[in-house]
Amino acid sequence: MEFGFTTAAYVVAAVLFILSLGGLSGQESAKRAVWYGIAGMALAVFATLIGPGSGLWLLSVILIAGGGLIGWYVAKKVEMTEMPQLVAAMHSLVGLAAVFVGFNAHFVMARVAGLDAHGMEDLGAFAALVAHKSPVELNILKVELFLGIFIGAVTFTGSVIAYGKLAGKVTSAAKKLPGGHVLNASAAAISLLSLIWYFNTGGLLPLFVMTAMALFIGYHLIMGIGGADMPVVVSMLNSYSGWAAAAIGFSLSNDLLIVVGALVGSSGAILSYIMCKAMNRSFVSVILGGFGGTAGPAMEVEGEQVAIDVDGVANALNDADSIIIVPGYGMAVAQAQQNVAEMTRKLRAKGKNVRFAIHPVAGRLPGHMNVLLAEAKVPYDIVMEMDEINDDFPDTDVVIVIGSNDIVNPAAQDDPNSPIAGMPVLEVWKAKQVFVSKRGQGTGYSGIENPLFYKDNTRMYYGDAKQSIGDLLPKID
Repeated sequence: MEFGFTTAAYVVAAVLFILSLGGLSGQESAKRAVWYGIAGMALAVFATLIGPGSGLWLLSVILIAGGGLIGWYVAKKVEMTEMPQLVAAMHSLVGLAAVFVGFNAHFVMARVAGLDAHGMEDLGAFAALVAHKSPVELNILKVELFLGIFIGAVTFTGSVIAYGKLAGKVTSAAKKLPGGHVLNASAAAISLLSLIWYFNTGGLLPLFVMTAMALFIGYHLIMGIGGADMPVVVSMLNSYSGWAAAAIGFSLSNDLLIVVGALVGSSGAILSYIMCKAMNRSFVSVILGGFGGTAGPAMEVEGEQVAIDVDGVANALNDADSIIIVPGYGMAVAQAQQNVAEMTRKLRAKGKNVRFAIHPVAGRLPGHMNVLLAEAKVPYDIVMEMDEINDDFPDTDVVIVIGSNDIVNPAAQDDPNSPIAGMPVLEVWKAKQVFVSKRGQGTGYSGIENPLFYKDNTRMYYGDAKQSIGDLLPKID
């Protein structure tokens, strides 16, 4: 009876997770999708607690309550600008959990192997499952838990370094140890040899050796990836955490864990591929820390950045009929989305055509700008993706770029030696006037110079984005 209820509950939870994932693809359905996910997880946890092998109720309740309180506190405390590093931190916990579960499965296998028939009577649910496996099934289990630990360890250290880069605690520049890719390849080869060693002996030492190599690979891979590729890294680590969960699901014979892990792993991989395509980057190149590179020195940027004051920007907005706003991470840092939304409302009230142009890798997290604009209650129908709006810039009177650099950089098209050469970008420079809201004259997070700032039809509107946009509001009449 317990097993039947648990199986049925897992099926319902899996359907809820699929509905949740599908709903997250659209802003209008995202809130409902989150509730699907919450309901699915609550059902999955409840079914597991009362299902076969349940026990340790007090400890389980304490851990669930503790985890819930920590999650509530973090969700309340973390700002939207800190969401990318929070996601990376969550991925590290998934990876660490996979490592612990994998080692626990190994210890259970070793314990079962050392028991006689009398000792088999008091086995727990998982141990009893292991005890009834054939030698072939046990060998398969060894491979499954080995892969779960390997992927989990890579995910753990990789996510910790990604968190450090996003939070500014680790340099955003790509850094490799002497030997570069040879070190990664050597660590991978040692891990493969450890698999053969473990498969034949079942000992603990090869697991430790592999875990050490996997921890190094995760660290060195992500350290070798530059800040400009961090959005891809976050989604890639999301995929890794899913595959780690799926591998452990096979080890534990937990169907729901397999399904959820496969959903997370495949969706993260697809998203990473889409983002790499949007950046004209090779997925393999990104995850291996950037094979190849530029062919020579980047083009020198000529001219100077011309500043404009609040009155100049306000006059241009009042005279314009069509306006496109391009948000970037600078808007998130300044928490300017509410002022941007208010400016949008005032401009639209005057009958002006105002739209937003969103690049697939704007910000440091996929969908980062969409979430910020939705939070500020910007209408969904005026938030356009790059492919939908890029052809409209030549017919646009004013473009306002708020805290963006690479995604509006014409060097991607004009300079074959640029680090972002070939990357599809928002062609804002084709508009009649471009105003760039920027804190200062620096090159930003990725460190790439932007010729847009020096073009004749571009003016630099310096200052904190929240304050700068706020100063515009009373002047829009």
